Formats: sequence, C-alpha cells, structure tokens
Amino acid sequence: MKDLEKERRDYLNQFKERPYGRNLLKNEDPFDAPEEECGIFGLYSENDVDTFSLSQFGLFALQHRGQEACGISVMKDGKIFNLKDEGLVLDVFKEIRNPETFMGNSAIGHTRYTTAGDKKKYNFQPFFAKNEYDQIILSIAHNGNLTNARELKSELEAEGVVFKATSDSEIILRLIQKNLDLGLRGAIRETMDKIKGAYSVVGMTRNKFFAFRDFHGIRPLVLGAIDEKTYVAASESVALDAVGAQYIRDILPGEIVYTNENEPGLKSFLVKENCENRICAFEYIYFARPDSVLEGINVHEIREKSGMKIWEQAPVEADIVIGVPDSGVPAAIGFSIASGIPFRPVLIKNRYIGRSFIVPTQEMRERIVNLKLNPIISEIRGKRVVIIDDSIVRGTTSKRLVKILKNAGVKEIHFRSVSPPIIAPCYLGIDTPSKDDLISANMSVDELRDYLGVDSLEFLSMDNLKGILGSSNHCFGCFTEKYPVPAGPDPDYTDE
Repeated sequence: MKDLEKERRDYLNQFKERPYGRNLLKNEDPFDAPEEECGIFGLYSENDVDTFSLSQFGLFALQHRGQEACGISVMKDGKIFNLKDEGLVLDVFKEIRNPETFMGNSAIGHTRYTTAGDKKKYNFQPFFAKNEYDQIILSIAHNGNLTNARELKSELEAEGVVFKATSDSEIILRLIQKNLDLGLRGAIRETMDKIKGAYSVVGMTRNKFFAFRDFHGIRPLVLGAIDEKTYVAASESVALDAVGAQYIRDILPGEIVYTNENEPGLKSFLVKENCENRICAFEYIYFARPDSVLEGINVHEIREKSGMKIWEQAPVEADIVIGVPDSGVPAAIGFSIASGIPFRPVLIKNRYIGRSFIVPTQEMRERIVNLKLNPIISEIRGKRVVIIDDSIVRGTTSKRLVKILKNAGVKEIHFRSVSPPIIAPCYLGIDTPSKDDLISANMSVDELRDYLGVDSLEFLSMDNLKGILGSSNHCFGCFTEKYPVPAGPDPDYTDE
C-alpha cells in the first residue's frame, strides 16, 4: 500500500526548492489562470454614514479579485478601528458582533488573494500604524506590486523602522508614516517619488481620507460619489454600483485625491503632469467583472468584441461555440454573433468550490477539474466544437478540459484564446508562474496544439487586441515581455 502522506509531503516539497515555488503551488488549482492580488475600496463622508454596510457591499462586489482574506478600517470620532481575517467578505463581516463599532464617516477595505502556505494574519490588509499611545493613526489598502521593495525595506530598516509583515504594502505604509511631518499630501508625494512599480492605494488618517495611483495607472482605481458629501474610490466601478454611487471618473495616473478636515469636498493633486496611462490589458481580458467600466471602456463589450475579432482572424467550420466560464463566455457569444455558429452554455461551473484542493496523487489532481467544470454531454456528443477561453497559462487546465470533451464524444475541437500567448511573468500585481512554467513561452502554437490534442488552435493577435482596446497605451508585459516600468521581481515582497 502506498504511503500517501509521504507522497503528499514529497509533492509539496518539490515546489519549495524551485524559484517562485509558492506561486506554483497555488496554481495547482486546475483553473491555472493568473490570479489578481486584491481589490480595494474606500469611502469618505462629511457626515456619519453606515460604513459597516457600505464597506461590506463594496467589498462583496470586489470578491472576485481576492477570496482568501478580507479586512476593513473605519474612522469614527477621530479614531480608527480595524478588523481583518481569513475568509470571504461575508464570512469576515458576520464575525463582527457590534456593527455600531464600525459605523463612522470613513472606511477602507481589502479583499486578498494569498499564496498557499503563507496565510498569516499579519499579511492581511488594511495595514495600519500606531502612535506611542497604541492608537491607530494611519491605515492603507494597496493593490499592486513594488519592484524596488527589497531596496526600500533595507533602507527603512537601517533607519530603525520595524516591519511586522512580509508584504510590500507595508513599505508604502511606513514611508507615509515616516513623512507625515510634511503633511498628508507631502507624505504621499514623497512616498510616490520613492516607490516603483504598480500601486493603487486607499487610506485614512484619524481625520482625512486619501487615494492615489501610480504614474502609469497600471492597476485600476475609479472614483464615484453617493451624494455631494460622500465619495467612494474602488478597484472597479461595480463597487460603486453596489453602494449606490455615481461613477465620476478614473483616478488619474500620478494623482492624489484627499480630504481636508478644514475644507469640504475632495481635493486633487497631480504629483506629475501628463503621465501616460498604461492600465493592465489583462483587466479587460480576465480580471475585471464584465459589468465594470474601466477608463470609460465597458469590460463585457471588450470581451464580446474579442470573440468577434478572433472569428475574423481564424474562422472555422463548426456546429456549436462554447465558452469557458466565466470570462470566456462573452467572447464565445461574440464569436457566435460574428460566425453564425450557435452558442451553447454547456460547460457548467460549480460555484461552491472556493480554495484549491491539495491532493497527493497525480490521478486525483487530474480529476479535480471535473469538480469545477462539467459538460452537458447531450449537447456536444458528435459535434464539431469551438471552445473559447480568455487565455492559456500553463496549459494543464486546457488539456484536461479537452480530455473531458473528448470523453464526452466531441467530434472535433477547435480552441481559441482571446488573448495573445502569455510568454512572460507579471511583476506588477498579478500572480503568474515563472517563464519556465508558461507554456506559450516554451512551445510554438503548433506544438501547443498537439500537446492539447485539438484540431486547431489560435490566439488573438497583438494587433487585434490593441484594435479592440482602441489604444497601444496599455501594459502588455505578459504578452511582449516589455513593461511600463523595469521588471525587478522581489518574490519575498509580492503582497502575498
């Protein structure tokens, strides 16, 4: 009889010895897509409001950006109260026994995707700093990744700053805290001048609210208002919808928005003029909810157009079109509209499976995909099928999905990816494997077609992606290996 516990330990240990091992372990999830690090939400009102409920609604709308942990900070009567824990938004909020404690005039919150093996509470956000009287004086929530985190942490430690977490987000917190004698705006400006990489941040002091975005606008951050005295900032516009806020605009690259306790309203300050907006293209392809609007562009519309465009690029004769839930479905609908081939929602997604399974044998790992996706066999048996997915990362999920379809009796399988081949890791806030584990970085399209066992395979071209987005001013680093800022991976400080 096999020693399953020993086999399980050996399986886990193989990843600890490899670069980016922790990320590889996490991506044993059969949905081997890249993972967004987090979603952020912030609200400020000149009056007391139900920050407990509003922050809960806003974070729930951003749950897709992180499912491992959640946290909030609330400003109430000149004090900041903080709560964070492992679990989904509703899991964390239901543990709050006294909601009135978290009702004030400002709140920030965070949903987080963590790396397997490092789910310690000290890495959960929001992060906060205290004064000598043990009172919280500053709290922030961050989405993104700093490329010079190691260097900055060493500098701050040499100055006597003590760190309590292993996340680069704490570096932002400590830099703002260190420079508060310059005033809030001055402290944020000084911090932005030092940090490099991608960051969208919301935060508060005991009497002010603020939000700011990196000089390239790589990670999204939108601004809205519930009324003339209540403002909201969030990773996506769906969070504004959830709290009844009207979308105003996206916070600009290099912009700080902030409040002043002596003046009404929200102030704006551009740290640098004429910054180039390079928002991540993958937000439109995969991460953002389809009902979101980013930089004035509807995400669902982009995904539907991508399906239309890949039909123009690579037409094929088939009987039905299917999309891999969820982000592949709008593209499949677009492909169907353009081609006239009927779309059928025949891949059923189990929405009650949250975290990844860790199982000891390869045979069982290959079966996990059936728990998450299962086809309606009667709809596809004997048919020529076009399957549309948002991307191919490692190729393991795609290969297993093809096997499921073949076992269901599909006659032909034509695979279409509505993103270009992913050939490089992301250092700017998305958790992707190392280049060695990105299948398109190591195989030609023909080789990958044979590996997957499909009759044809096509990726959306870069030119077509740029045409759909209407601009070349996006971050396309994972497709081109060219980044808006120099790649400087700091695996120890990637907002785990």
